[in-house]
Amino acid sequence: MTTKTILRALSGERLPTPPIWMMRQAGRYLPEYRATRAQAGDFLSLCYTPDLAAEVTLQPIRRYGFDAAILFADILLIPQALGSDVWFVTGEGPRLSTITDAAGVAALKPADAVHDKLSPIYQTLRILRRELPAETTLIGFAGAPWTVATYMVAGRGTPDQGPAHAMKAADRAAFSALIDRIADATIEYLSAQVEAGAEVLKLFDSWAGSLKGADFDDFALAPARRIVAALKARHPGVPIIAFPREAGPRYVGFARAVGADCVALDQSVDAGWAAENVQSDGCVQGNLDPRLLVEGGPRLIQETRRIVQAFANGPHIFNLGHGITPDADPDNVHRMIEAVRG
Repeated sequence: MTTKTILRALSGERLPTPPIWMMRQAGRYLPEYRATRAQAGDFLSLCYTPDLAAEVTLQPIRRYGFDAAILFADILLIPQALGSDVWFVTGEGPRLSTITDAAGVAALKPADAVHDKLSPIYQTLRILRRELPAETTLIGFAGAPWTVATYMVAGRGTPDQGPAHAMKAADRAAFSALIDRIADATIEYLSAQVEAGAEVLKLFDSWAGSLKGADFDDFALAPARRIVAALKARHPGVPIIAFPREAGPRYVGFARAVGADCVALDQSVDAGWAAENVQSDGCVQGNLDPRLLVEGGPRLIQETRRIVQAFANGPHIFNLGHGITPDADPDNVHRMIEAVRG
């Protein structure tokens, strides 16, 4: 039986102290990350340089002793592998060439293009498997098709995912074909991550909350179910965490519906409600508000303890409700960990 606490929680075990890691735990809030990022020159170079990507993945493990390390990469590497132009504008974020119709979808490369283009990512995982402490779980990840598609259609992040919604309304068949192409590539990418050493996979659907009704079923739930099923067929023992962010009531039964081993919760969901309605299906992950790592003080400790207590009767991985922000205080992360483990 494994001694890795995250794998135990994902198998459904209730632990006296929940294992802990943070979304975006390797990032700009850490001075050592900023130094390595400067050494790389730009964000994409950092992602594609295995020694440096492994280094930034290891930094929060050395500093905090988290129970898991998550591969340092980006959800937009898949669009790039499929033939989209991707670049990052300092202070503004990603930019992509846009896909707005069936011809644009048809021009994308086949799903197995991820193997050549993304080989540096697999090398990063191999380094991490060698360098991580024996007790630390290695998590691989990808963006879910809907979230990735919103960037591919708009050419950037948008507040309401309006361009993707517009394409979906104008030509549902073309939009569905785009979702399918991303899903196929995601299966290949995540499968290769497992072969390179990832022990757990996470599927980030950061913009799932803007899908409603049948759109949620068709573009958040169904693609996740297809990806999970394909990965489970190839790698039966690898646990998968699904994160349909801001799904609200649709969190209920989501893990069961898609075949995931755990569902990650954002901070808009009350932990008590989630313990009653979501954790009944198995492991949950979450869901401290990242803003509390900026604010600190008594409220950080109180909220951390409240979440641990709320989920204490079932399998739980402690995490944030979204990624840690660049303005977070690294000392507050220590305080949060002490509140979880103390």
